[in-house]
Amino acid sequence: MYRIIEKLRLDHYVSSRLILALDLLISVGASIISLLLASALLGREILTWRLVGWWLGGSWFFSWIAFVLLQTHKSIIRHATLRELARLGVAVFFKSIWIAILLASGAAGPVFPAIWGALLFDFLLTLSALIVMRVAMVVFYDLLKNSRQRHHKCQRILIYGTGDKGVSLVTQLQNSQEYQVVGFLTYGKRLKNHMLADLPVYYFETEENIKYLHNRKDIDAILFAHVREAREEQERLIHYCTECNLKVLIAPSIDEVVDGKVQKQAIREIKIEDLLGREEIRISMDEIIANFRGKTIMVTGAAGSIGSELCRQLATFGIKELVLFDNAETPMHNIRLELEDRFPNRKFIPVIGDVRMIPRLDFAFRTYRPQVVFHAAAYKHVPLMEENPCEAVLANVAGSRNVADKCIEYDVEKMVMISTDKAVNPTNIMGCTKRLAEIYVQSLGLAIEAGKVKGKTKFVTTRFGNVLGSNGSVIPRFREQIAKGGPVTVTHPDITRFFMTIPEACRLVMEAATMATGTQIFVFDMGQSVKIAHLAKRMIELAGLEVDKDIKIEYTGLRPGEKLYEEVLSNTENTLPTSHDRIRIAKVREYDYADALKAAQELEELSRAVIIPDMVRLMKKIVPEFKSKNSRFEVYDKKNIDEDC
Repeated sequence: MYRIIEKLRLDHYVSSRLILALDLLISVGASIISLLLASALLGREILTWRLVGWWLGGSWFFSWIAFVLLQTHKSIIRHATLRELARLGVAVFFKSIWIAILLASGAAGPVFPAIWGALLFDFLLTLSALIVMRVAMVVFYDLLKNSRQRHHKCQRILIYGTGDKGVSLVTQLQNSQEYQVVGFLTYGKRLKNHMLADLPVYYFETEENIKYLHNRKDIDAILFAHVREAREEQERLIHYCTECNLKVLIAPSIDEVVDGKVQKQAIREIKIEDLLGREEIRISMDEIIANFRGKTIMVTGAAGSIGSELCRQLATFGIKELVLFDNAETPMHNIRLELEDRFPNRKFIPVIGDVRMIPRLDFAFRTYRPQVVFHAAAYKHVPLMEENPCEAVLANVAGSRNVADKCIEYDVEKMVMISTDKAVNPTNIMGCTKRLAEIYVQSLGLAIEAGKVKGKTKFVTTRFGNVLGSNGSVIPRFREQIAKGGPVTVTHPDITRFFMTIPEACRLVMEAATMATGTQIFVFDMGQSVKIAHLAKRMIELAGLEVDKDIKIEYTGLRPGEKLYEEVLSNTENTLPTSHDRIRIAKVREYDYADALKAAQELEELSRAVIIPDMVRLMKKIVPEFKSKNSRFEVYDKKNIDEDC
């Protein structure tokens, strides 16, 4: 029996032509039964062949016209609503009225007044039979679907909330071989004993309610229709679910639903990134598209976390060409294949090169003549750069200077540099090199505005904090440690960080680049800081494990150059507001371009010669707020030197 069911394509719909034929058959059949009833009640002599012919012919003809005009046969029966039933009633009424008009005009002869009851019975029987046929088809479909789901051992899930998207998920998941929706879940008893979409509404108030649903109702998972709802419930429902070993799922976004069906890979278990994210930001899409449409754009560091997302978003803006510049071969190959697959009508030009190599950089600018440059190429890992300071200077300072100089040389309209919150009061080499890059780019832009340097390029810098899921960041590291069975390593129990999703950061970069009117440093609202120890604990719980029982958290101590707390970027004391509530302009010290150029040249010479002490001393002289923390370079701080003296 199951083999027969398995051969039936439950995700396919019954042909509309077949439905029309069945509707016509039922309509004419109801008319035949009505005539037989009239014959039994009024006598056979009342039914002439003329009356029968006109009645049945009219029944077929007017039914066909009504069904086709109102398209009752094109509704998907398993998704039918009261509107479809209303249209069906109108179609049957249309048929009955025109049969009555036809018979009254002379086709029935003198017996017409006696057959009014039969006409009314014809209307009621036709409508009832059409509805019964549809209900029978839905019941039969549900029986087949339930049989297949039982065989496949589908996960029994409850949908959180009673909103429109949650209700629509019932329809979208009805063909799923992985999930069986058995009801809805809400907080509080307000909807207790209610039904929605023919499914019961359950409630919860305590962890015991969730345990009851899991154990007594065989619920395997809770499905959230919106990420926003999951964030709101992370300290209550999601906590209860993790305590009860109940899976927490998140529904797909709209572009993950294809042909009305949720893709198998679309519904997934909730991730920590979902809970740390914020409401999607609103940006001036029309202005951004107008700013980039038809232009050649170049992205350095195009294969990195930020650079690749910038490429994905830029590809949707109607650009002419996108030049991808990076020195990482395999990641470049991967992002190129992804972009060409997703955007076959866009022109992508991968250039393997290094921003520290001026001839290769010059080739890219000379050959492709970009009009806008996004500079995302950088070394970013704090401990690694603390151990390799010369490479940090070469990549982040000299590399940024090379890109900025080429922008001037080739009349680029705008250069947008990606910086970091670690450039604010830096405590490590990496943060200081990013601040030095900011100083050079800003001083060059101000020199152009003052007429001291020839050029037309506008220089824009954007600062933001940690991005969720970037290469080598804490979340992928924790996930890997959890998969291996632990321990999860955290540097300090009190360490906190600000987080932002990669798409959100890139959207804000686009917005800042569009609103920039001159040489400005934009900082982003990073929201609330997150305690890393709490983050590790939550990730362990989301994996269905217990902290200290299944996986331990170990504290390893702050790494070289690492801060306990990151700087707040967007407070009102050191920033100015913009038209966007999440973007502000940093108030920073301005440097003379001649001094910045001399400093950049000296730092590059020292880094290439690998004279680390003199290089670090010069960095601290140029950026006096650079105070090393947990680092061998603390000895070069002015305060320490004075104390030694």
